[in-house]
Amino acid sequence: MAWFDAGINMFDERMPAEQTLSAALAAGVTRLCLITTHPDEWQQAEDYYRQYPDQLCYTLGIHPHNAKVAQPEHFAELRARATQPGVVAIGECGLDYNRDFSPRDVQRQVFSTQLQIAVELNKPVYLHERDAFADQLAILEPVKAQLQGGIAHCFTGNTEQMQAYLALGLHIGITGWVCDDKRGQALREAVLQLPVERLIMETDAPYLYPKDRKPRQRNNAPAYLPHIGHAVAQLKAMAPDRLQEISFNNTEQLFS
Repeated sequence: MAWFDAGINMFDERMPAEQTLSAALAAGVTRLCLITTHPDEWQQAEDYYRQYPDQLCYTLGIHPHNAKVAQPEHFAELRARATQPGVVAIGECGLDYNRDFSPRDVQRQVFSTQLQIAVELNKPVYLHERDAFADQLAILEPVKAQLQGGIAHCFTGNTEQMQAYLALGLHIGITGWVCDDKRGQALREAVLQLPVERLIMETDAPYLYPKDRKPRQRNNAPAYLPHIGHAVAQLKAMAPDRLQEISFNNTEQLFS
């Protein structure tokens, strides 16, 4: 078995495609999901997928930071593109009240529209949330029975929040945040209660470098996913190979 990195930001200039993918393969990370956050990235994601169809899949969505740019034509384009090969989820979508780069009412509207598209097209949702958990949950609750699953991407919350997401039928995306001694304690406690059948591994590269990995690097990369996976396996008292197999299969099943 190999590793499946369920979330990377390939459109960041720190993530050159050929170098990133070759290093990932060398580390045993054979599958990767590209996250899109802005309509400007959708065509590039499709181009990457066509270039590397055996390694890549991708999401289509509008991040809450970019909600302010969303226009009706973008949602029409999203519906049309989302049926193409390689598209596995709608998002990254959700709410972010930490930065407030887009007005909160606009964030909520854009998030709700993307959830409706996911329901219409029977696609999982790829969720972002920061400092907005109550509002995020309130928007998700009315459509939970219609959703085809999804992932709480880059989950950094506590056990109570995790249980709320699990009750919605979601998977939980675990990143290198779990390796941060100072900030990751609540997440480590939550991971102890996380059913392995809902566990998905991701790096969110080039962000969230696992701080316990030496020598320290400036940027995260998919090649470092095995390090994060071994940390999670140790936390859950599992063999790393077993966690590797479970997380890979969970990701394949979620993304169909």
